Amino acid sequence: MVSGIETKIFKLIQSEIESIGVMLWDVEFKKEGAEYYLRVYIDKKGGVDIDTCTEVSHLIDPILDSADPIDKSYYLEVCSTGFNRKLKRKEHYDYLKGEEIMVFLYKAINGAKKFTGKIISFENGILTLDINGENVLFNEKEISKAILNDDKEI
Repeated sequence: MVSGIETKIFKLIQSEIESIGVMLWDVEFKKEGAEYYLRVYIDKKGGVDIDTCTEVSHLIDPILDSADPIDKSYYLEVCSTGFNRKLKRKEHYDYLKGEEIMVFLYKAINGAKKFTGKIISFENGILTLDINGENVLFNEKEISKAILNDDKEI
């Protein structure tokens, strides 16, 4: 579940990150042990390297310091999305159109809760996948998780 802090930070830093040709994929604020972590997940065509993460970190650090949206001490981590990234927003599906993903459902359809197929579209809350040449539709409310197939790369 996305928290209010995560949504606020996403909106706060999105345009700055995109201004340098990088896509803001997700923002995560979590407590792990005694520490808090703000993780900013990014992506770009051709991949993300340590220099890109460093550049984004230096870009957003003063924005976060100025806005001060978190009232706790935290560690900022700027990370690549990784190969089996989670798809949460329409922009994610649009960005990965034609790529193979795995969809996990809350309730089984014909005995299956996991489906693998290529993204055709995501419109009005309906995900359409090409599964073995057949268009299969999923309502986003039925999807517990969708991830890029970890056997594939963009």
